[in-house]
Amino acid sequence: MVHSPETPAAWQLPLPLNFRADSILAFHARDREALAEQVGAATLRKGIWWRGQPVCLQIDFAPRQAQVQWQTAAGDQDQDQARHEALPLVRRMLGLTQDIEAFEAKFSAHPLLGPVLREQSGLRVPVAGTPFEALAWAIMGQQISVAAAVSLRRRLILAADLRHRSGLYCHPHADQVLALGLERLRAAGLSQSKAQSLLAVAEGVQSGALPLDDWAAAPQLPAAQIAQALLAIKGIGPWTVSYTLLRGFGWLDGSLHGDVVVRHGIARLLQTEVDQPRAQAWLAPFAPWRALVGAHLWAMQAVNA
Repeated sequence: MVHSPETPAAWQLPLPLNFRADSILAFHARDREALAEQVGAATLRKGIWWRGQPVCLQIDFAPRQAQVQWQTAAGDQDQDQARHEALPLVRRMLGLTQDIEAFEAKFSAHPLLGPVLREQSGLRVPVAGTPFEALAWAIMGQQISVAAAVSLRRRLILAADLRHRSGLYCHPHADQVLALGLERLRAAGLSQSKAQSLLAVAEGVQSGALPLDDWAAAPQLPAAQIAQALLAIKGIGPWTVSYTLLRGFGWLDGSLHGDVVVRHGIARLLQTEVDQPRAQAWLAPFAPWRALVGAHLWAMQAVNA
């Protein structure tokens, strides 16, 4: 069935009993100017650049289910095709592919982390609309505050000027970043090194050396291969890789010991100062959920990194 331009493709998505929509909404509400994401009490509207065109994704949360609407620019996509193409992306964005139940079952009795898990049971890691969006966010967020990173992201989105007919902006994909070039990225506030790193990953995506979307769609995420490819790019280190794997692919085992807020969270649990080596060692026994532990430590401190 093909829908009219005024009727987006729509479907119901079942949600787990303890699904925490608040954490998903908080992640997408980081930018108060709401250029590319608009967040209501139980609604998320997000602009996504998808297969060469802008899409408006709307998710309305209710107990045990979400109503998903997927509206392309032309509005003439077959309902079944839209659901088939968009459902994996939406499930990944909402953290529904993450095995949090096994993690909570294993560590609920942990003397330090257990109380945190019981307080935040059901916490899933919100994932960006596309892996490239997550990678760009990770690069822009290197060694600056979340507020400063949000400002950089906003300026990048404005510079690319990709809009759905609803008015929502879309985060640029690799082609649009390359079209901006170094000078316009610098004018948008990126440092020389961050602009060069962002252009390098965009070139990798365009050339096929970094098939981010293919990796995301793989039955088994090739995390080691992704890490190796990203670490070969100047300006990308272990923190950027782990963060990208988490926010771009929903991979839960990156070690975020290089994250200041994660270290503060560990220090709060241990009641002592914690440096990177000690944080790395403390996180190690939680494999393969080390990044999920990091997300719980962010949430414990009410930080939407």
